[in-house]
Amino acid sequence: MAATGSRVVHCAEALAWLEQHAELPEDHALVTSLPDSSELKLELEAWEAWFQRAAGVVLAKTHAQSLTVFYQSDVKREGRWIDKAFLVQLAAREVGARLLFHKVVCRAPAGTLTPGRPAYAHLLGFSKAFTAPADRVADVPDVLPNMGKMTWTRAMGIAACEATCRYLRAVTSARVIVDPFCGVGTMLAVGNAYGFDAIGVELSPKRAAAARELSVHVGV
Repeated sequence: MAATGSRVVHCAEALAWLEQHAELPEDHALVTSLPDSSELKLELEAWEAWFQRAAGVVLAKTHAQSLTVFYQSDVKREGRWIDKAFLVQLAAREVGARLLFHKVVCRAPAGTLTPGRPAYAHLLGFSKAFTAPADRVADVPDVLPNMGKMTWTRAMGIAACEATCRYLRAVTSARVIVDPFCGVGTMLAVGNAYGFDAIGVELSPKRAAAARELSVHVGV
C-alpha cells in the first residue's frame, strides 16, 4: 500500500530537539524505542540514568490528552537483567503519566530459547490525562504473536508498529506520529501507510536519509 501521510525527518539529537519544544499538540502521539547501553556506549549505571531521563522527556513533551508509546526489549548487562518497562514506568510516575496498556510482543515463538535476549518485547502506552472512550475498542491483543519484519537490527517490528497505529486510529484523535529516536524510520513509514503524518528525529545522517525514503508493506 502506498504511503498516504506526509513525513519530515530531522537530523538532530533527540532530547535536544524535544527540549526546544513546548508540549506538542494534542493530535501528536509520540511513539519510540529508546536505545540501550550498547548503542550509546555508556556504563550501565550512566545508561540507566540517561534512559529514565530520556523517557521522562518524551513523556513530558507529549500533550496531556495524547499518548506516548514505548517499544522496548529487555537486555542482560553485567549479569543483570534490565527490565526496560520498569525504567519507563519509573519515568512515567515522575511526570504523572498513567499506564493505559502494556502489551507483550513475541520476538520469537513461545517456547523458543533465546540466550542473551528475551523472546519478547514490551509495548507500553501512557497518558497524563487521556482516557479511552468506552465505545472505542482497538483490535490489538494483549499478546502479539509476532513482532513482524525488522527493517534493520534495532528497529521496531512492523507488526508492532501496525498494532500501535490500529490503537491510535481506533481510540485516539492522533493525526501525527512523532518518533524522536526514529532510526531508519520504520514507525514513520508504517504510520504513513495508516494515514498518519509522521515526524522523525535521528542523529545519524545516514539513518536520517534512509528514514526519509523508507517504504514498507502493511496489511491495513
